Amino acid sequence: MIFCRNRGEVDPIPTYHGVDIYSSTDKAGRVPWGVIPRRFELSPRIPTWSGIYVWCLRLDSMAYDCSFLEDLTLDGKFSQSQFDRGNHAGDFGTRKEDEVEPDIVVFVESTSDVAAIVTAANHHEVPVTPYAAGTGLERNATPVEGGISLDTTRMDVIREIRPDDLQIDVEAGVIGEDVNEALERYGLFFPPLPSSGAISTIGGMIATDASGQQTVKYGEVADWVLELEAVLPDGSVIEAGSKAAKTSSGYNLKELLIGSEGTLGIITRATLELAGRPEQVKGGRAVFPTLNNATEAISDAVTSGVDVAKIELIDDQTAILANDYSNTDLPEQPMVFVEFHANHGIDEEIDFCRSIFEVHGLEQMEIAAGEEMERLWQARKDITYAAKEYDPDLDIGPPGDVTVPIGRYPKMIAEVVDVGEEYGFSIPCFGHAGDGNLHYFVLADYDDPEESARAREAYTELVERAIDLDGTATGEHGIGVGKRKFMELEHGVAAVGAMRAIKRALDPKGTLNPGKIVPSKSHNGNDDGIRSDRGITETITDSDFSHD
Repeated sequence: MIFCRNRGEVDPIPTYHGVDIYSSTDKAGRVPWGVIPRRFELSPRIPTWSGIYVWCLRLDSMAYDCSFLEDLTLDGKFSQSQFDRGNHAGDFGTRKEDEVEPDIVVFVESTSDVAAIVTAANHHEVPVTPYAAGTGLERNATPVEGGISLDTTRMDVIREIRPDDLQIDVEAGVIGEDVNEALERYGLFFPPLPSSGAISTIGGMIATDASGQQTVKYGEVADWVLELEAVLPDGSVIEAGSKAAKTSSGYNLKELLIGSEGTLGIITRATLELAGRPEQVKGGRAVFPTLNNATEAISDAVTSGVDVAKIELIDDQTAILANDYSNTDLPEQPMVFVEFHANHGIDEEIDFCRSIFEVHGLEQMEIAAGEEMERLWQARKDITYAAKEYDPDLDIGPPGDVTVPIGRYPKMIAEVVDVGEEYGFSIPCFGHAGDGNLHYFVLADYDDPEESARAREAYTELVERAIDLDGTATGEHGIGVGKRKFMELEHGVAAVGAMRAIKRALDPKGTLNPGKIVPSKSHNGNDDGIRSDRGITETITDSDFSHD
């Protein structure tokens, strides 16, 4: 909670964040702000439901003594400048009011740097939050307890390419597209790069178990990881997995590290599997009369075995946003974007796909190669920007990232339509339809308390309906802070308890990326705050619904 100086007010004031603000002269038995061993910073004034503005002292992270870093011999450098601390106070999915500045930022350049820092931090009980490119959408890299932000972007060396083994060794800070550029001369590529591959790092992708538009053909990033080097919470360095094509030796620590978001270990190196670049690439878009026609066509194409590399959906609302943003004249109807990769017979595969689409009311299908294909795909690429700029009075809110079995994808799309009508919101939806992944925005005025609350309810309702369809709360963005509240609903109390036990076994002091993924205690309906693995209560804001 936030304690503030507000002229002796005793009763809590609910703000538009859902925060109860209590007075520093609280007589109801609550601890006054002055005796809490935390660092306070004056926050911007917060508008309450009553229209009153109050100036609050924000409960920020404890000021940790990080002077022990001066005794370490490092290849990299550390900084306590306001500029660097501010740049590491959150990631792309962190709203300004949810940022927490670390006490220090360390720009590591080697595995030995990471090991030395984590060893010392663990000894001094200072939290360490790994930071890659900062492109996460669930506050995965936000240092909710302050301490050390460990930046891996300078670990950007491609160590070795082994074309005969179809393998590449890269450090964690290498940008995804740089991998493919280095491989071009060999006629190879790393197929599962997400859409953010041009700006995100390999280490970050692995840590969040990322995937992208080509998952339908090539699988997730995790499917192409052979071996990892990682630093555990006590500073020890391990190798997990194998450069061999398969292994059944020991516990599968590699898979445990993948998707752990830096809570169990910090990835420093990866050996990735590669594939040959396809000789033929064509793609385009198909237009359908209704959303149901489009989703049924997608499900039918995938289950019929159409060899498609990408198959993406945008609904009619999203088409309207794209036209407005790009000044185009696309049909304001549901569209399916497709891309095909092959070494031979690509036209036959396209004809096969077209024949299935025609069964479901296909109205128009344009296919091209090269720059013309890129032009046809542009509307799909512009969606997020188009949604943000469509209406200055509306925000996109937290992006949905649910995934359901492909046969239930049409049902999930119908649920979006139903929830939009029930709650009275426009909810444009789109996504990597071929693997059942759906993104959506609940467009609303998040500065209006009542409307914001309804929008959050709609967002939650859709996640719950996806889980009811045997789906998941997140297909590729990760849990971070924003989706922790769905963990027990999706996995069950016992499974989350097992995850919690693993975290405590490997990281008993809660050193690595505290406050992420696993709730620190069983959710009982009242535990809505960010509670870190170190047992310290963070600011309670309803930030599970940050604009990420």
